[in-house]
Parts: sequence; structure tokens; C-alpha cells
Amino acid sequence: MNLDEKLKRLKAEREARSRGPASSVENAWSRLQREAGLSTKEKLEQLIRLTGGATGPRPKKSVPFEPEPRRALQVFENTYAPDTRYGKLIIADALAVGGEVLRYLGRDEAFRDLDLSTTVFLDLETTGLAGGTGTIPFLVGLGYFRERTFVIAQYFLGDPSEEGRMLQELSRFFVEMNFKSVLTYNGKAFDLPLLETRFILQRKSLVLTELPHLDFLFAARTLWKHKHDSCRLFHLAQQVIEAPRDEDIPGAEIPYRYFDYLRSGDFGRIEPILYHNQEDILSLLGLVISGAKLFSEEDLADGSGPDPLDLVGVGKVFAHAGEAARSARLFERALVGRLPSEVAVSVVRRLTVQLKKDADWEKAVALWRDGSAAEHVFCYRELAIYYEHKAGDLSEAKRVTEEGLALAMERSSVERADFEKRLARLNAKIQKGGGTKKRARS
Repeated sequence: MNLDEKLKRLKAEREARSRGPASSVENAWSRLQREAGLSTKEKLEQLIRLTGGATGPRPKKSVPFEPEPRRALQVFENTYAPDTRYGKLIIADALAVGGEVLRYLGRDEAFRDLDLSTTVFLDLETTGLAGGTGTIPFLVGLGYFRERTFVIAQYFLGDPSEEGRMLQELSRFFVEMNFKSVLTYNGKAFDLPLLETRFILQRKSLVLTELPHLDFLFAARTLWKHKHDSCRLFHLAQQVIEAPRDEDIPGAEIPYRYFDYLRSGDFGRIEPILYHNQEDILSLLGLVISGAKLFSEEDLADGSGPDPLDLVGVGKVFAHAGEAARSARLFERALVGRLPSEVAVSVVRRLTVQLKKDADWEKAVALWRDGSAAEHVFCYRELAIYYEHKAGDLSEAKRVTEEGLALAMERSSVERADFEKRLARLNAKIQKGGGTKKRARS
């Protein structure tokens, strides 16, 4: 095959992909969204008719497929005994997570007197084709404790016209359960506002919006962003919990599978979504347990303490809570261990900000010297500032500035300009009044 033939084939493949099922569904939905006077139900009915011939690949079956009668609303329930293991964790460990830790993770004092026994874990799967009122949650996954058993209840909307009924059932369930808090992963930006919108459109109120809400995405980023390549839920489940899960179904495929089910009645298109939703809720539960366990490690002896990267994460949580002293102690312990270069610089920055506020110059200078030995340009700059403005030793400030400039020449034009300006000022001061002046007061 020559080059022209290869290019023609690649072009044909791209065009075929652009005409694929998922693309045709999204294009049809976009057109329907621009039509005035149609209800969401009418738009969905037209979407099914318009894309009826664009069925996607299905697993091979040994017998001809006969769709089952479609049920408007189904509720699936799975239970997990207290001693059930998920990855390296036990489900019952969640019941030991107290409000003191939850308030740090959620950055909300409302969690102080709560625990996970009265929390609802929420995760939605949606049509995902448009924002605002055009997006329908067709699967509402709820995790909660019933006594000591963890339950995952999944409300599946088999007929979009019955959304009002599903929301009515959910409303009654929320009132009966009397949850005290909500826990999600990116739920502040997506799940809870979307569900509230659906309730408002049905002229109903969503009681969950009145409860303390811990969106664990923010806590996860604080605890583990510096440690792991990704803070996606399934990735952290693998790395932190050691859960045996893969990305079972791409998120972009979920809306297409739902619309394919509406056309065909093949519930096999939905079963992987139910599994994916369960795994996300279990992963979220596991991450909360794992995050909470890091706090119980805080007072361990240095010789047997946790991973220095975990100390950094908990230190950042305390810093966000305004507990600078606790944060500083953890950062100091983390630096005793081996940290990746970028993380070490970040920790020294955070720690020395507090040390400067406390006027603890001895500790700060020691950290900057260690950092300069590791060729961290930031530390040269801080030492130059200290010797010029605090110690009053212009000669030492010049020496450090020259070393920092030599390092910055190879790395950053911004840092280079800063050191050049600083060096010019120091030379002028030295020519005017000598290399050392009286030590300034701290």
C-alpha cells in the first residue's frame, strides 16, 4: 500500500468515526435542543426515533436477542457486611471515622458532631448530552449504612417520562432515612446541583442541599495530588486503596449506552453502568477511610511513622484549617524523610512562611541552606533576602545572590532577572557603605 492509499484509508476511518453512533446521538440531541416548544420527554422520544438505526456493537450472543419488557423505574440493592474487604480496607472501618477528622477533610465545622453512620454517598450517571435542564440523571446511586451493613441502592430510570416518579420516590426515601450529611466526589460542581435542578423542575425540594456536604475531590487533591499522577476516582482507588478495579467503562460511553437501551430494550447495555456506579461508591467510601487513617498516624514516633508524602498531605490539610503549628510539625517530619525535589521545595516554601511569621530565623536559614545545597533556586533567593534585610551581611547576600544567578541562568529568565536586579542593588549598597552593616532587629 503506497502513501496515497494509506492517507485515503486514514481519512475514511476518521470520517467513519465522526459518523459513529455516539457522534450521531450527540448531533441529533444538539439539534433538538434548539427546537422551541418541546418538552424534555418529547425531545428524548424524537432522539430515539432519529437515531434508531445507529446501534452500536453488542457482545455476541449464542441465541437471538429478545428484549425484556422495559420497566419505568427499578431499584437495585446490594449489601456489604461489616467484615467485607474492599482492596486493603474493611467496610466497617468507615464507622470509626469521627467528626473531628471529617471537619478537617470537609473544611466545615458542621461535621464536628457527625460520623459516617448517618451519611449518604451520592453518585449520578446522566444522559450527559447537554448542560442545565437538558441533562437527566437516569441512575442515582446511594450508599449508606443500615446498622453496620453498607448498602448501595441504585434508582434506575427505564423510561425518561417517569422521572417525576423517581424523584418522588427519592424524596420519600431521603425523608425516611433522615441523613445528616452528604458525601460525593466532585458533587459540589456536578451531582448535587444537577439533582437539585431536576427536583426544582418537578416543583419539589431536595432535602440533601440543606445538609453538610463533603466533596471529597478537594480533600483527595490536598492529600494525594503531590503523590499520585492523577486524582481521578478510579486511579486513586487503585493506588491508595489497592482496589482490584479497572476503568470498566469509559464515562463518555455511558450516555450512549443508555440511549441504546431506550431504543433496543437490551438491559445488557445498562449492567456495566450499574457495576461502574457501585464501584465508584465503594471507591469513594474506601478513599474516605484511607484519608481518615492518615490522621491517626500523626503522633507515631519518627522512626516508624507514615510515608513522608502522606505527612505532607495531612500537613496541608491542617494548613488549610489554619492550624499552622500542627502543619509545621508535620512538614518538618516529612523533610527528614526522602521527598521528591518538587515536593520538597513546596514543603520548604510552606514551612518557612510560618517560620518567618514566628521569627524563627535559625530554623528557616537551616532549611534554605539545605535547599540551596540541593540547587533549589528559591532557597538562594530567600537566603539573599535574609542576609540583606535581616542579618545585614551584604557580602554574604552578594555571594548567595551570585550563586543563585549562576543557577538561574540555566533555568528561568524571570528568576535570572530577579537575581540580576538584586545583585545590582547589593553592589551599589556595598560601594556606598561597606559589605556589612549592623544586624537588623528581628
